[in-house]
Amino acid sequence: QVQFVESGGGLVQPGGSLKLACETSGFVFGDYDMDWHRQTPGTPRVIVASITNRGRITYIDSVKGRFTISRDDAKSTVYLQMNNLAPDDTGVYYCNSYPARRFGQGTQVTVSS
Repeated sequence: QVQFVESGGGLVQPGGSLKLACETSGFVFGDYDMDWHRQTPGTPRVIVASITNRGRITYIDSVKGRFTISRDDAKSTVYLQMNNLAPDDTGVYYCNSYPARRFGQGTQVTVSS
């Protein structure tokens, strides 16, 4: 059974940092591209960062220079380092493979003073 278990979220002040982790199981992690998605109430999920199984990386414009996605194939885990956080970064963050499978529970990130 495919599982995504996200962790590392929390409440942080503007300008702060968080590192999210997503442990996966149930599929051959190294064969798949991985995405981090963000969802805010009333809006669809958007992909904020992606990393292919060969390590090619893309970001949405609003997080470029602040977020860093990485992966550890030996641990079947994908990470999202988030620096200089802003209130607009608030949301529930999910990881998923591409093509997407059933989403996990996500981890809440709240940026507020």
